[in-house]
Parts: sequence; C-alpha cells; structure tokens
Amino acid sequence: MSRILVVDDEANLRKVLAAMLRKDGYEVTVAENGEVALAEFEKNGADVIISDLVMPKVGGMEILAKVRAARPDVPVIIITAHGTVDSAVEAIKLGAFDYITKPFEHAEIRSVVAKAARTQEANLGHVPPEGRARQSLIGASPLMAELSKIIDKVADTPSTVLITGESGTGKELVATALHDGSSRRDKPLIKINCAAIPKDLMESELFGYERGAFTGAVTSKPGRFELADAGTLFLDEIGEVPVEMQVKLLRVLQESEFERVGGIKTTRVDVRLIAATNRDLEKEIDAGRFRKDLYYRLNVVPIHLAPLRDRNSDVPLLVRHFIEKYNKRLNKKIEGISNDAMIRLQAYPWPGNIRELENLMERVLLFADGPRIELGDLPEPVRGGVHAPTHVPGDAVPQPGEKPLKDVLKEKQAEIEKSFIVQALQRTDGNVTRAAKLLQISRKSLQTKMKEFGLRDESPPED
Repeated sequence: MSRILVVDDEANLRKVLAAMLRKDGYEVTVAENGEVALAEFEKNGADVIISDLVMPKVGGMEILAKVRAARPDVPVIIITAHGTVDSAVEAIKLGAFDYITKPFEHAEIRSVVAKAARTQEANLGHVPPEGRARQSLIGASPLMAELSKIIDKVADTPSTVLITGESGTGKELVATALHDGSSRRDKPLIKINCAAIPKDLMESELFGYERGAFTGAVTSKPGRFELADAGTLFLDEIGEVPVEMQVKLLRVLQESEFERVGGIKTTRVDVRLIAATNRDLEKEIDAGRFRKDLYYRLNVVPIHLAPLRDRNSDVPLLVRHFIEKYNKRLNKKIEGISNDAMIRLQAYPWPGNIRELENLMERVLLFADGPRIELGDLPEPVRGGVHAPTHVPGDAVPQPGEKPLKDVLKEKQAEIEKSFIVQALQRTDGNVTRAAKLLQISRKSLQTKMKEFGLRDESPPED
C-alpha cells in the first residue's frame, strides 16, 4: 500500500483529496502547510507527495527541493492554480513528477497518482546525477567495459539512441548516464513510459493540448517534448506507441516541430531523444506494428544491454552495491555475504535481471539476522533446490550458417565446463579444493577456469 502525503493550506481540498485517495486504497497523511509536511516527511517518509505550489512560508518548490535532496526516488506532484502554470512547468524541469491545475478532474489526479506510485515502487524515480551514472554502470565484465566506452563516445552528441535489452537490464539507468554525460546535463531529463499511457492519451502526453481541445481540458498544458526542450526526452517501451502516433513522432524527430492537440501554433523544440524497448522492433516491423522509417530514425546509435546471466562476473559488485544501499535504507548492518551464497547468486540465471537481483537483495537484507548473508537466507530456487533453474548462458543453439561449426563447438564446450564447475561448487558448498577433487583436476586448474568464467573464489589459500 503506497503512502501519500497531501500538502495544502486549503482544508477543504485536503479533505477531498484524502477521502478520494483513501477510497482508492492508499494510506494518506495530510499537512496544512509546508513546515508540517517536511517534518512529517523527515519523521515517517512517504511514497508520493502531492503539494500545492503556493503556500505561506514554505511553498511547493521548497518542498520539492528538500525532498529531492533527501529522497530523490519519491515522486512529487504539484497542484497549481491556472495563473501559476509557468511556475509548475518550471517545477517539472526541476524534477517534479507532474503537475495538476485547479480545478481538476478526479480521474486526472487518480491517474497521475497511480503512475507516481508505480514509478516509486519500481524505483524509477529521479536520482542525483552522480548516483544515476554510477548505478547504471556497475560491473567490471568485458560487456560492461564495452558499454562504458560506447556511453563515453556518444553521450555528448545530439544523436538519437535506441537502447534494447530484456526487462530489468537497466535501460533507463543507461539513458540517465547518457544525459548526465552530455552538455545537456543541467537541462531537463524527461522520462515517459509509453506502455503506461492509454492510447487515446498518448498524443496529449507527448505534445500537450490547448484549452477546450477535449472534454476536461479546462486549461492548456504542455507535453513532454516541450518540457524536455534544450534537454533530453527518454521514451521507454517505444514499441508500445500506436502506429498512428508513430507518424507524428517521426515528424518531430525529423523537423523538431509539432502542434499541441487542438492547437494551430507550431512549436519548435531542441530535444535529444533516447528510446528503449524490450521488443524486437524488426519483428514488429514485419508484423506491421512498427514503422520502418521510424525505426531507422531511432536506431542511429544502437545500444544492446546484455542480460545479467551473460555477465555473472558482475554479480558480486552489484550485490555489494545493493547491500550498501539497503543497509542505509532499512537501517541494517549486514557486513557482507558468504562465499557459498555468492556462488549460488552467480549460478542463478536471473530471468528478471538486475531488477530481480535488487528486489531479492532488499528482501534478504530485510529478514537477515546475522552479520552477513548466508546460504540459508536465500530463497529456495536461488539456493539450488530441486526447483532451481539449470540454465547456463547460450542455451539456444545457433542455426547452420549463423556461425562456423568450430565456434559453436567451442562455445558449447565452455558452457558444459562452466555448468560442471558450478555444480561441483554447489555440491561442495563452495570449497574449491573439494570441488577440484570431485572434477578430478588440480586446484590451480579449477581456479584458472573459475576466473575465466567469472566465478569468484573467496576460499582461503592452502598452507
């Protein structure tokens, strides 16, 4: 259940919002001014904050600044009267999640709050630049080293980037690192998840609308392209954009101009676009669901993110990062993780990728009682129980003609070797000496193979 903090100096508005949101299943706390709100937030926190923009002493902009400094993952929604829309737009550029103008429709604020709550739950909120770039690039594997090189090379260019990869591989974090590495870093980074927007609202979300353009449009509102002017716009799940909208999106990319819904004035913008998808857009093109011309316009700089199972040597670094992160957030003092537990984490295929690993680490730290994470603290599938997945990288066999036979055999031999080593380490609880005896090879040979396959050896050296 998400916790909502409502801040407004109008008692009636606080009462209406609280009743509506509680009816929707949220836990709601109200504050009659900014000072009370900040004290409440410091003491008990919140998942989403809804704040009036103009209030005596401490207004919405100051609340936004202090919340972003303390907890940048918490979405802040600004409520504003018609005459202060420009200030609300400025708040968006400074990191507010969205703004709503008075008088507002209940359906509108419910929709915005629901999106904010989902964003916070998925930990997709705003993160300080130095933290965002660092978190997105955790890893020392060759795949991550190559990704870092690409980001360094293309970050400070105007070129459109298309990021592909499975869900949970960190596409949004890479987009953030690209923005932070560019000369636009001090300008807005506006993010929008295309899959979360109803098709009939997509155009108004992207391009904005004029007053009276449709029922409920009681005032004009800029779209995401306007808010991202001079900065970066990140369109996540670009494959979900309806075909009819793709034509208008293509025009903006080519001409850097558009009209608001219901408007006749052409607006020009300077926006660097980054798009992401977990779909195969070439297959979507063949199926008639994605325009080929838009794909070519987006795919100027392609970046593919490898799944975590293909770079499991990065798991220890990620685990340490998440231990540090959730020690602070959960007020825990976990010192580290045992060798056998780390081996299981590296052997697990992580179908949900980094997002799954982070969620697991938060859960493990929450319930761990000892000074470090032990094998028994991990859930059964990860521990290597009877239901544990047995996937190793590269299970799909290439078709004839895709690779030379000798390369395929070499890859499969490496996969089998790794699988045997992982199983031997699991059976011996991570003891390298006993695993080497089980495999009938020397300890030194096993250590060499473990290094080759990115499997950690934290056992003490022999006397």
